[in-house]
Amino acid sequence: MPNQIVTQRDAIRYTAGRVAVAGGITAIVTLVFLISDLGTDWSATVEVGAVVKASLLVALGVSTTLSGAMAYRSARLMQQLTSTRAELVRMSRTDTLTGLLNRRGFDEAAATLLARASFTGQPVVALMCDLDRFKAINDHYGHTIGDRVLAEIGGILRDFAAPRGMLIARHGGEEFAGLIVGVSDEQANDYALELCRRCATEVACDGRQVAVTMSFGLATYGGGDLSSLMRRADLALYRAKDLGRNCVVRLDACATLPTASAEPSGGMREAEIAGDHRLVAGDL
Repeated sequence: MPNQIVTQRDAIRYTAGRVAVAGGITAIVTLVFLISDLGTDWSATVEVGAVVKASLLVALGVSTTLSGAMAYRSARLMQQLTSTRAELVRMSRTDTLTGLLNRRGFDEAAATLLARASFTGQPVVALMCDLDRFKAINDHYGHTIGDRVLAEIGGILRDFAAPRGMLIARHGGEEFAGLIVGVSDEQANDYALELCRRCATEVACDGRQVAVTMSFGLATYGGGDLSSLMRRADLALYRAKDLGRNCVVRLDACATLPTASAEPSGGMREAEIAGDHRLVAGDL
């Protein structure tokens, strides 16, 4: 098969070539079989039954062989096409910088997980997080180092999420999204707090250490579609930003965020913020 069949002429040329090959093979096999079975004396008298038998055997053998070869070739082409299509689908759903799912891939996978969890009654917690003051990192160090920071944080998120069955993705820019299925709110809090600690790190870039932190928003699923759940997680993320960044805020099902209060300061806290038990702060 040619490397590429682009035009109709290419298709016609390819088909004509295969027809010529098939016809040539048929003629050669028929001739060889008849000579071996009936001999080379073209003027000899031969029984009709022998001719019919030889013709049937040739037709059966040639058609079976060619059909099998063509079927195998078609199957191989279909296998290659399926593999190529699957790779294209994977690429269209993957963020090339971090290797995580992109927003499209996340939305599709998360919608499926959410529907399955709703059917089985499993608890679901959505997560939204982003790098704190990422624009300042880009402005000060340049976009190349900014990309390095995103890739490093993406690796931290991926390595943490994979063994715990979390769905994690780069949602866009410096923002990441996740879905945690089958764990309690407390366990989801622990996951987010541990991620907050791990992401409070320094990324080595061209001999320089770039300090980074992340803010996290969690939302417990209480019904509705994926977009409404992620909007609530996004609201919790904004609240984490209001509280000084580098912390975790969780919003329970059907709850609303309290009004903004003074930013907390200093220390490791996993307690109330502004007297609201729905909010959990990380390393402030």
